[in-house]
Amino acid sequence: MRPNGASRGLAVLLAAVVLLCFVLAGCSGSKRGDDGRSSASGNHSASSQLSSGASSDSAAGSSPGSGSVSGGSGGSEPGTGSSSGGTFGKASLPSGHPQAGPGQLTAGEWRDIDHWDDWQDLLASREGRDNRKNWEYYRFDRLVVRAEAEGRPIADADVIVKDTNGRVVWRTKTDVDGYAYAYARMFERDADRRMPESNAGRDDRRARGRGQEEEGRQEQGFNRAEPGYDVEVRAGGETKTLSHVPIPRNEPLVVAFDRRPEPSDAVDLMFVVDTTGSMQDEIDFLREELKDVVTRARQGGQLDVEVSVVFYRDRHDEYVFKPYPFTGDIDKVVERIAQEKAEGGGDYPEAVEQALSHAVRGEEWRRSARTRLLFLVGDAPPRTEPQVLDELHDATLEAAELGIRIVPVASSGVDVSTEYLMRFLAAATGGTYVFLTDHSGIGNDHLEAAVGEFEVRPLNDLLVEIIRRYAGLPPENG
Repeated sequence: MRPNGASRGLAVLLAAVVLLCFVLAGCSGSKRGDDGRSSASGNHSASSQLSSGASSDSAAGSSPGSGSVSGGSGGSEPGTGSSSGGTFGKASLPSGHPQAGPGQLTAGEWRDIDHWDDWQDLLASREGRDNRKNWEYYRFDRLVVRAEAEGRPIADADVIVKDTNGRVVWRTKTDVDGYAYAYARMFERDADRRMPESNAGRDDRRARGRGQEEEGRQEQGFNRAEPGYDVEVRAGGETKTLSHVPIPRNEPLVVAFDRRPEPSDAVDLMFVVDTTGSMQDEIDFLREELKDVVTRARQGGQLDVEVSVVFYRDRHDEYVFKPYPFTGDIDKVVERIAQEKAEGGGDYPEAVEQALSHAVRGEEWRRSARTRLLFLVGDAPPRTEPQVLDELHDATLEAAELGIRIVPVASSGVDVSTEYLMRFLAAATGGTYVFLTDHSGIGNDHLEAAVGEFEVRPLNDLLVEIIRRYAGLPPENG
């Protein structure tokens, strides 16, 4: 990671979002046919009508698992946020690219860490069990940590979880709302045996819920043989250590500090994008239009925003991944994009794990930042070979440690297995899952996501909201 640069303003935020919208415009036309699914999530009572993000100070008191939206996702309860309306804006479309216009594609968002009971139900279904075993994300035993000083959230605090032998089992950082999400035994095969099973029926879910409550009470009781975990939280030169902490834990672990360090102004945005054969039109669009978009967007703001792009294909293609380092000079990014050609691919899997691994450890994310977002844009999974899965797991752990929130953006080619992997990555790193929908009428049919109620929005508006929310900024028009 690298030290912060000088502040240059919020200008690049909208430009980066438009970049992603342009790239996704072509992804909506799937390279594969429709993939049906049987949803195993049952009826979800929670809604994902999330409000626009509030400032970090106003987010204090919002608690994950208590029904409120938190951890960088705004301050209103799911289901209470007002809709921004059902009419989608129609931007003028450039000649020769009938789909490549911001405001045309429609999308939804679902943040599993804000709907934890539903997520546990889905993981315990037959579909969920199969996909946990397929990707070897065996268990989601979660600890929510909130760092604060005088009730105000502390962003970018380090959280370290150790077992009774002093072995570090998870590292992560708090988000702009002061929340961090840590896990134990996520990749341990033996731990999976304790995960309850379900046939996705309502009665089974209720019975399972009672069983989990009983298990939770047992885990949180006093047990000399299994005393729990040690949790260290570091912020502003202070270190707080709590011992005998159970995981999972029903309520957030609140860690109070004497002093609140001011949040950094740095915002790091990275776009990891599939550039196999169907993407050529989008590369052309970026070359022609992005510079003008960035020029219009470079107005005002106090945040220091830098952007990186990592293109990827598959093994045996001309390249496996091609990185562009973080920069505030978007003209340089545009120049490099202009030279890019979309080719290769052919079979379904792509080199997702290699692209993610480089994106996390091969680029210079800033050491201190308000937020770090990695948008994973794709419609195909990696392979399930043992070395590939190991690389995926390592990238997940390192992203969590560096405070990089992974935000997958699923296009029309995504199948059930790929959806699960994307949601595993988002939940493990405190990110959120974005998926294109059929409401735009653009492209092939999109997989019906196994989520509860959600608001259908223009993709560009949704991505702007997500970035502002994770950066602790007020709504765009607020």
